[in-house]
Amino acid sequence: MASVIEKTIRKTVTTGIIGMSKVNAALKTRSDDHPYLTGIHTPMTKELTLTELSVDGEIPTDLDGRYLRIGPNPVTPPKPATYHWFIGDGMAHGLRIKNGKAEWYRNRWIRSAEVSEALGEPPVPCPDNREPGTANTNIIGQNGRTWAIVEAGNSPVELNEELETLAINPFDETLKGPFSAHPHLDPDTGEMHSICYKADVQDTVWHTVLGPDGRVIREEPIAVEHGPSIHDCAITKNYVIVMDLPVTFSMKTLIAGHPFPYRWNPDHKARIGLMPRTGTNADIVWHDIEPCYVFHPANAYEREDGSVVMDVVAHNHMFTDGHDGPDGSKSAFERWTIDAKGGPVQRTVIDASNQEFPRFDERLTGKPYRYAYCMAAEGSNETPGLINDTRLYKYDVETGERQVHEFGPKRHPGEFVFVPRGEGEENGYLVGLVVDMNDESTDFVILDAANFTADPVATIHLPHRIPPGFHGNWVDAT
Repeated sequence: MASVIEKTIRKTVTTGIIGMSKVNAALKTRSDDHPYLTGIHTPMTKELTLTELSVDGEIPTDLDGRYLRIGPNPVTPPKPATYHWFIGDGMAHGLRIKNGKAEWYRNRWIRSAEVSEALGEPPVPCPDNREPGTANTNIIGQNGRTWAIVEAGNSPVELNEELETLAINPFDETLKGPFSAHPHLDPDTGEMHSICYKADVQDTVWHTVLGPDGRVIREEPIAVEHGPSIHDCAITKNYVIVMDLPVTFSMKTLIAGHPFPYRWNPDHKARIGLMPRTGTNADIVWHDIEPCYVFHPANAYEREDGSVVMDVVAHNHMFTDGHDGPDGSKSAFERWTIDAKGGPVQRTVIDASNQEFPRFDERLTGKPYRYAYCMAAEGSNETPGLINDTRLYKYDVETGERQVHEFGPKRHPGEFVFVPRGEGEENGYLVGLVVDMNDESTDFVILDAANFTADPVATIHLPHRIPPGFHGNWVDAT
């Protein structure tokens, strides 16, 4: 009975707060152009299916699968005064590649209840105990199925091979709590590990694990304060790494009418936790760290002395200025060294240049590795926002060497993904989208990872501009 009363009180309070938030949001105005609704970020207005695509170079015949990318793309024009890049309706993009050919490109909105209503369609299946919300942050293949995923409480959304929404699906009813935008696949066990949080729960996050069959096998609670936004995590052979950093839920921001309610919180202690992968909250060893924020780590692994190494893109702050999207923080590619026995995290700067979206050969997840790839993000007046540079970086994390691939004026890459073609960490391709603002088109570019600065192996031309989004992955057909 107590739990029922508690839920009733929480629902009543939440309803009142949301009501106040909507009233305050309705009063907000702005006259300037929103950086994540205009220019390079102007949303697409149609769903396309293209089967005749022009190609420069030769698409490698050993690529057989789909490149999938997702990001926010409002289905109806939102109010600029309260729009935040992170909350837009999800839109998935996909390219099917086989036998040296680009068979198709498709883009499809993720069918949340609001999107289905806006498109005049019946709602997709959704469990009664789940919100029919959107997923806009990552898109993955797992056990032969395709999932659009997001953090903070919305459920995974299952898609078919051609990106049509099948259902809002909490992994066949095995997921009881929230999920994450960043699960990490252990290449040895087939398990996917994540740290998950829920916007209306301030004192708990969860270590959630999917088994190789795509069903949830673990949702272990972890005690926190202030409702931290934990966007990503990392895993090693023995640990999952919890990044409890000072971006937290802000009731003040929500009540003021901003629907993305996370802000920089200098009163929240920054700490990094090493949690045994089968352990509990009591087993976590917490380590102090200077205040910063991390959206994305590259890789992490354990050294012979028992310490843990994790390479990350670290921001000196986040969500302190404005309510549009990532703010004007300074980022750097860093190596963090964590003594498993305790003590503060040791931070070493690999490269102080602004950047984001680190990736690597994910066959080496949780193991020593050598190469990482990051999107440069130095900034430009012509393309405000995070996606504004024209370069991709390749790092040798053993030597600190950086190579640069330059795509050319007004050609802006997003996150690039490593696709292996055989044994060897450099033996593979880097694939991703490059938005060409010279003519508002988009290229799917295939680079040779071992010849990073060379001309692309192949470029598939798309005749329209795909707004910059968040994450993409290669899903092999086999």
